[in-house]
Amino acid sequence: MTSAIVLAAGRGSRLGRHARHLPKALVRAGGRTLLDWQLQALRACGIERIVVVGGYRGEQLARTGVELVLAARWNETGPIASLLAARPARFDEGFVLAYADCPHHPANIAALLAAHAEVAVAGDRAWQALWRARHGDPLVDAESYVADGGRLRAIGATPHSLDEVQAQFAGLVRFSAAGWARAEPLAHAAHDATALLAAMLREGIAVADVPLAGRWCEIDGAQDLRLCRRHLHANDAWSHDWREPVAQGMGASWA
Repeated sequence: MTSAIVLAAGRGSRLGRHARHLPKALVRAGGRTLLDWQLQALRACGIERIVVVGGYRGEQLARTGVELVLAARWNETGPIASLLAARPARFDEGFVLAYADCPHHPANIAALLAAHAEVAVAGDRAWQALWRARHGDPLVDAESYVADGGRLRAIGATPHSLDEVQAQFAGLVRFSAAGWARAEPLAHAAHDATALLAAMLREGIAVADVPLAGRWCEIDGAQDLRLCRRHLHANDAWSHDWREPVAQGMGASWA
């Protein structure tokens, strides 16, 4: 059974007062913490073995049925150092890499799991609407993402035009055991997931492209949090609403 590693070491300084005494992953949106939304989505896809990698106030991230690993130098390193702290090679059937501050609808994770590839990455084709709402100019804070024929061709560079951004990395990667064996030698020199994927492409390692159409969000700063809370509170059919409806009586409500 596929496992999951959820990166949750960040302090969330750009969230200001919302994360003053909390790890970033424990900020709430839509009635739950970002971490709990991600755990719910993973479990809805049948993933029960989950490792959460914490850093800032990491002891607060403890959850029943979840292995908590603390990254010793979380404030000096990046996401891939947190990933390595979880010792991914022990997962014989591979794992999903997820970011706690990028909650997803279960359908996105299911699409990633369905990819028949040693390494697969999720790219959001509906990214422009989200980036315009977050930043105004969609090229602000965007990274290149080029795919062709179901294969990732380029990722992680600073784009000069929208032609270089067919999608946006959505904070989800799946590695089979063999895929991680290919990636691990490159991981020690990579800061984050897109840097690792770019290094893999340079080495000729195939990475499958899994297209998404929203239903996730990156919550990096206070403006992102306000944006999400506004849409989630309004229940306004937002393209990037990650919540899963739960049937109640004759209708449906949001978890």
